[in-house]
Amino acid sequence: MASEWKKRLIKQYLKWIKQFSVVGVVNLHGMPTAQLQQMKQKLKDSVVISGGRKRLCMRAIEQAEKDKPGLKAIEPYLEQGLPALMFTNENPFLLNRRLSQSKIPAPAKPGDIAPKDLVIQAGPTPFAPGPIIGELGSVGIKTSVEGGKVAVKEQCTVAKKGDTISAELASILLRLGMEPMEIGLDLVAAYEKGLIFGKEVLEVDEAAFMGKIETAARHAFNLSMNAVIFTKETTELMLGKAFNDAKVLAREQNILADAVAEELIAKANTQMTALKNELKIEIKEEKAEEEKPAEGKKEEVKEEKKEEKQAEEKPVEKKKEEKIAEEKKEKVKEEKKEEVKEEEKPEEKVEEKKQEVKSKKEKKKKAPEGKKE
Repeated sequence: MASEWKKRLIKQYLKWIKQFSVVGVVNLHGMPTAQLQQMKQKLKDSVVISGGRKRLCMRAIEQAEKDKPGLKAIEPYLEQGLPALMFTNENPFLLNRRLSQSKIPAPAKPGDIAPKDLVIQAGPTPFAPGPIIGELGSVGIKTSVEGGKVAVKEQCTVAKKGDTISAELASILLRLGMEPMEIGLDLVAAYEKGLIFGKEVLEVDEAAFMGKIETAARHAFNLSMNAVIFTKETTELMLGKAFNDAKVLAREQNILADAVAEELIAKANTQMTALKNELKIEIKEEKAEEEKPAEGKKEEVKEEKKEEKQAEEKPVEKKKEEKIAEEKKEKVKEEKKEEVKEEEKPEEKVEEKKQEVKSKKEKKKKAPEGKKE
């Protein structure tokens, strides 16, 4: 009967190993049964936890080596505490964070493994002088009496990470109010895609990790700038640096480039003035030439004033000319009208003559008729 349930358990392990991408080892040492059941219930949607004998776990891992290459490397982690296998598809780092956040502090018990270095700080204690001094000394704590109380003289480490906690040390830690242990699921190692992540790797300090990334980014930036490697982050800065370096070179070598021409001319003028003052050279022609431009400027000012006056007078003259032109146009129009009238008058005279001729003819006709009568 016993062999049958073992075979069934191994088959179940093999089924879970094939079903899930991540296989982990958790340490259930010191985990109360009630809290373990609560944790399983909380994680049941994404995590399967199954405790069993180490040998059965190892046998299942050996048989699954074909489907999960490298899984056998997780076997040494089954030797720590009270192991159990964990199966999930979650990222092992995120899973370890979830498990760590769910832990609660607890006092140490005899036989517990120190999860970290246990350090006793220097300072007063609530104990009155007595046998407690010898008990503290037995675990390596140096004491003295101050103000009627026992005080720790100097900081000391009573247990290093991984040490087994003795009954005496567990009692002292309890009396000092220290709870170095944590109750919860302890993910010792995890397998994913052929890689084994130990507890040291899984417990990532996010602040330190981000600091390392920032440091690496700074170093890469400096390397890019110093080695003149054009990247998206450094191209603009390198172009600006190259431009400034070119300006410095042009100034030092007196190269008349557009960016430094004015500076070089000013520099040359300063040097010329300094040399003239040092040699005490007087240039009279320059003064005469300086005076002439002043006179020329006065004449230019006068000419400009005349031009302004002429510009002011021109509009008046233009207005007069326009008036004269308009008067001439009106005279021309009147003359044309008179010519038209004169041309019309001869026609009227012709018509009058015609009428006179007609009247004479009529009279002549009437005259013979009178004679006949």
